[in-house]
Amino acid sequence: MLALANKVALVTGASSGIGRATAKLFGEEGAKVVVAARRQAELDALVAEIEEADGTAIALAGDVRDEAYARALVELAVEKFGGLDIAFNNAGSVGKMGPISELSLEGWQETLDTNLTSAFLGAKYQVPAMVERGGGSLIFTSTFVGHTVGMPGMTSYAASKAGLIGLTQVLAAEYGAKGVRVNALLPGGTDTPASITNAPGAGPEVLAFVEGLHALKRMAQPEEIARSALYLASDASSFTTGAALFADGGVSINRT
Repeated sequence: MLALANKVALVTGASSGIGRATAKLFGEEGAKVVVAARRQAELDALVAEIEEADGTAIALAGDVRDEAYARALVELAVEKFGGLDIAFNNAGSVGKMGPISELSLEGWQETLDTNLTSAFLGAKYQVPAMVERGGGSLIFTSTFVGHTVGMPGMTSYAASKAGLIGLTQVLAAEYGAKGVRVNALLPGGTDTPASITNAPGAGPEVLAFVEGLHALKRMAQPEEIARSALYLASDASSFTTGAALFADGGVSINRT
């Protein structure tokens, strides 16, 4: 039996990387998927791929920092598919990097808005829809940065992503009795277009450094992180809530 049969899922940051891989996997596992990101063309291509694999999906482009967009995504799930069971709030950005003395208030706020405030806005509309269905699974993409590891130059990113873990814990406590599970997924270095290893000018030494940070001595593929998201979305994790689930290749414990 498919892990997400008869479920409705929402995935943000779905145009590439972890979000794209997760949306495809959710579709393969039987969910009807609402895919969200800023780029309409990439979302349309993703919907076509999901449908070619006999899945069901619909796209709506927008900015996750916009409250009206957060509301519209849930309304679309309810209108087209009858409700919402799963939300993978994955959209995010590394944001401006550098010493705190050189970080502008504008740069700080932009990163917090993209990574943390967007998650608040998503949950504000996603949770009531799940409660109406009798429960659901809410997932946030956080990170080991600012949780188990401090990486210089990543002040706003670390603060915003650590904030997601606090949000996860409170929502899990608030809505557990109503059947809503809330968890944070903490990936390690993942080979996506946004990875620093794929940045312009990044040579093989950058890849070697990032791989060496991990106990597994490699980076993850997006599909590997998607499988961890599937675990949290499915009934396989039916007694898991309020957790910060590592899928980090051992970067948090590695000292070699």
